[in-house]
Amino acid sequence: MEFYNLLEKIVQHNETHAKWLNTLSFMENTGARKISACEHPTEVSLIQLKHAAEEHRHAYYLKKQILKINPEYCKTYNSNELLASIATRQYLHSLDIKACKYLQQAFQLTKEELKYAAYLFVTYAIEVRADKLYPVYQEILTKTSSKIMVKSIILEEEGHLEEMINQLDEFSEDWKTHADTVLTIEKELHEQWINAISKEVLQLNYA
Repeated sequence: MEFYNLLEKIVQHNETHAKWLNTLSFMENTGARKISACEHPTEVSLIQLKHAAEEHRHAYYLKKQILKINPEYCKTYNSNELLASIATRQYLHSLDIKACKYLQQAFQLTKEELKYAAYLFVTYAIEVRADKLYPVYQEILTKTSSKIMVKSIILEEEGHLEEMINQLDEFSEDWKTHADTVLTIEKELHEQWINAISKEVLQLNYA
């Protein structure tokens, strides 16, 4: 199902919409935890701390939006409160593993260097995706006069993307070539995730 049409279906049903918000919250929280896990024991940049803090805040903000639908919905990240929980849990984890494998071959890095490279390239790929996902979601929210808003997240994600590009410029002159490979990996995983959500939404809404 085309992404725009999928989101249109999601926002029409309160419980499904709450699960979508919870799924996004889970992804933001997972991203924040992965950024923190990539930190060097001592050499942690201000930007890296900022990104982890902001991703955690996005997770909190999205979770809080669920209260506008129904305070009883999606209080945890348990599988029954996420959309396509298996694909959702695998998405960022698989991206991390596949990106690390590629970056290790491309750059021959130490363990700590690989952690930092993974932070740069995986976060970049996720920010590129967020730059596409959240504006489409906000467009549908606006069109349906929803109480839910993600405009503040859109602004911060745009800033993150710019910051990631600046850091990648410092990391490698030909980072774009390597980033394209990571983006290709992410695109495939994203399609698998969206397909899994589409299948579940159709079953939920038309059962």
